[in-house]
Amino acid sequence: MRDRALVTFAALVTRQEADTLGPHTELALDAGVTPAELSETITHLAFYTGWGNATAAAEAMAPVYDARGVTTEELPALAPDLLPLDAEAEAAREETVQSNFANVSLGVVHTTRELLFNDLWLRPALAPRDRSMVTVAALITAGQAEQMTFHLNRAMDNGLTQDEAGAMLSHLAFYAGWPKVFSAMPVARQVFESRAD
Repeated sequence: MRDRALVTFAALVTRQEADTLGPHTELALDAGVTPAELSETITHLAFYTGWGNATAAAEAMAPVYDARGVTTEELPALAPDLLPLDAEAEAAREETVQSNFANVSLGVVHTTRELLFNDLWLRPALAPRDRSMVTVAALITAGQAEQMTFHLNRAMDNGLTQDEAGAMLSHLAFYAGWPKVFSAMPVARQVFESRAD
């Protein structure tokens, strides 16, 4: 239930379905997702689905937090002590991005390193597995299957199982639509097969 609630929440933020985010915030909290985890999910998805989506989600969630008496002390810190960086994995990721895109946009390369992988991905309010899971859910919902290979591999490195990933695809068909899920399934199959070797 907890995973389904997070995946659904990520899909609704991605689709900017503010009208249904309130009730699904309630469902997520009732399923054991903490206020801090939902708040951090919005922060994370601001980078992956856009600031407008994140702002709309925060506005939709605010009345639920007010009604439940959620205080700022229960939300993620602005500048938390970050999780440790996997220097080897980050160096490999950085090398790939640098070699492919440094001559296209140094700004994107720089902010990807500094804001996403040296900060956002290391924030402790959302476990790495869950952070990866909501990222993959958002990519599928947005129809960005071509971005899934890296993030689904990362999700599985962070503890998401193949069965859980498959269940996420099945669940997302109802929230993102069958065409987006069917576009994502060949990518998932390729990731699963490559990890089985």
